[in-house]
Amino acid sequence: MFFASAAWAVIALALWSVFLAFDLPLPAVEGGPFVWHAHEMMFGFVLAAVTGFALTAVPEFTSTTPFRARVGFRFALLWLAGRILYGLSGVLGPWPTAAADLALPIALAATIGPRLLRDPDRRHTGFLWAIVAFAAAAAGFHADVLRGAYPMRFIDAAIGATMALVLVALGRVSMRIVNDALDAVHGGGGDVPEYLARRPRRNLAIAVVSAATVVELVAPGAAAGGWLMLAAAAAVLNVQNDWHVGRALFTRWAFLLYLVTWLMALGYAALGASALGAGIPPTSGRHLLTAGVMGLSIFAVMNIAGRIHAGYRLDAGRWVTLAALLIVVAAIARAGSPLAGEAARPLLLASGACWVAAFALVVARVGVLWWRPRVDGGRGCDEVRAADPARPSSA
Repeated sequence: MFFASAAWAVIALALWSVFLAFDLPLPAVEGGPFVWHAHEMMFGFVLAAVTGFALTAVPEFTSTTPFRARVGFRFALLWLAGRILYGLSGVLGPWPTAAADLALPIALAATIGPRLLRDPDRRHTGFLWAIVAFAAAAAGFHADVLRGAYPMRFIDAAIGATMALVLVALGRVSMRIVNDALDAVHGGGGDVPEYLARRPRRNLAIAVVSAATVVELVAPGAAAGGWLMLAAAAAVLNVQNDWHVGRALFTRWAFLLYLVTWLMALGYAALGASALGAGIPPTSGRHLLTAGVMGLSIFAVMNIAGRIHAGYRLDAGRWVTLAALLIVVAAIARAGSPLAGEAARPLLLASGACWVAAFALVVARVGVLWWRPRVDGGRGCDEVRAADPARPSSA
């Protein structure tokens, strides 16, 4: 599923960039090419990555057995069916696509839900509720399509659900990455400070993001939604207070995850300012959340969870920094393009080129590892075996 997500990031954005540059036709879908682009980034790129992360991480978080390969293949087939059926929806009609789009998140919730709910402390049920919200957004999208309404509002709702999921996932992933960085910086001695992703701060941010998403869905353009967007930006900035741990913050992976929170805060600040009449197009804030937050967080998860659970340690290669920088540049260029006047088109194309290059690097440098037999003696999606002293690197 990680491979599908990275490959589709390249293919879908390349098709979109060719459309923008040469006006070549995209698949005929209800709502037109902009809806196709938004749908395929959310239900193609993002949902594949979310599925890969959930199937990989939930067994670890709940101390249960890893899912077998056949489970992953079933989800891959569901995902692939969704891409094919949506591309042919102009011929086949909306019902087959609706069934495929809903089947994947519902099946994912049914697969991971029992493990999350059986956890005595129920520490990670946020994953489940975010995926349920994603399924609800998919249902709303196709309900609008079926009644002939423009369905983009439910794409925006799916973006909000994904932002909540990113906050949940960051809380867990950062606990490992930042504490490992603290150990490395301080030499692993007894006085190493501990990083904690404090649940009250994270829950507040998730609650405000969720409230802003609901208000935007039911009352688009309302001033209340704008104020809630600004509150979401403030709540995400409050989450950053957990991260300020000194030099360890500026190590590669810790800083990359920290940068995700900055992009999220800036995205919600831009959306709030737009809703309150500041003259900023809403698409600027939206693309800081999509191209920026989603792109960078999924890139990080592929390189952290994707490598560790394939039997490899984290990659120290320079390509990682280059690809992360390309994603950030892509997000900023796309967010700035509506404000750039005559330079808007070149910025759009530059943004697409940066994005495609970044995820092409992921496919070439990490994607190949997911198809190889494990080299550490592990099985399935187990973590790296610590006893193995030397691990080949893709660097």
